Amino acid sequence: MNRRLLSLLLILLAGGAAYLLFPYNLAFLTRILIMIVLVLSLDLILGLAGIATLGQAAMYGAGAYAAGLFAIHVWADPVAGLLAGAVAGALLAAVSGAVLMRTQGLTLIMLTIAVAQICAEIANRARGVTGGADGLRGIRPGKVLGLWEFDFIGITGYWYAFAVMFLVFLALAVIARSPFGLSLRGIHESPERMVAIGVSIYRRRLAAYTMGGAIAGIAGALSAQITQLVSLESFSFTLSAEALIMLILGGTGRLYGAILGTVIFMAVHHVAAANDPFNWLFVIGALVLVVVFFLPRGLVALPASLKRLAKGGRHAGS
Repeated sequence: MNRRLLSLLLILLAGGAAYLLFPYNLAFLTRILIMIVLVLSLDLILGLAGIATLGQAAMYGAGAYAAGLFAIHVWADPVAGLLAGAVAGALLAAVSGAVLMRTQGLTLIMLTIAVAQICAEIANRARGVTGGADGLRGIRPGKVLGLWEFDFIGITGYWYAFAVMFLVFLALAVIARSPFGLSLRGIHESPERMVAIGVSIYRRRLAAYTMGGAIAGIAGALSAQITQLVSLESFSFTLSAEALIMLILGGTGRLYGAILGTVIFMAVHHVAAANDPFNWLFVIGALVLVVVFFLPRGLVALPASLKRLAKGGRHAGS
């Protein structure tokens, strides 16, 4: 069987297994799926295009508020709400990226943080629209595709989020192997060489940033629809930082790393915080240090590293 098809099948099987094994933790599993979509958007921007950012929460929050307001004032259809979130995230990324993509390094990182903080301040001051510090309430999404209603247990929410995550993963897998995706990898690895062959780095970086913003907006829209609440925390620096840590844990530029890193981070976070609510960050910090020092390419590279060690041991024994 083709390796790519096998990998997709494993993702589907993992989604079904998680549903069967943890039927009373669907809210937590759904949160993981939403975060996977956000981290996948960051993998497109950072892992593929090499654009350093700590402001991905800006597009996530924009998508969340857009989907919430769309459901309240326009149409409660969830799929239409996802599109509204994607458009909001893409617009914010395109407008801010027109300036940000002309910068590099620390300047770029600080400006992405500033964009998220500005968005949070606007949402806080526009209390008549967003609810301010109290959050946006009254979101009542309709049935998914007119068939499945969101239930109290969270079954519909889980499978809805899983379907969106799977489709986003497929779309990014296609983009990563397309000429556009290959050009982004080239820009990441050797921008001077790409300029020499006539590639417009600015346009491709802006396009990648806009696409990543749209996917982050979808993640925010999912969160708004499933939790039926949007708060100012959607724009928080913590959300952007945690998404970056998840991506580093799993491995950048590989897509599967975004899934693996998110699952491990959130599972460790959940268990550690339940056992020690005040010092759980030590566990996360230790995990990050181990990965950075011993697996710089992320946990997704662990099988290959173990294979090399095994080969080295056999050669040493012979």
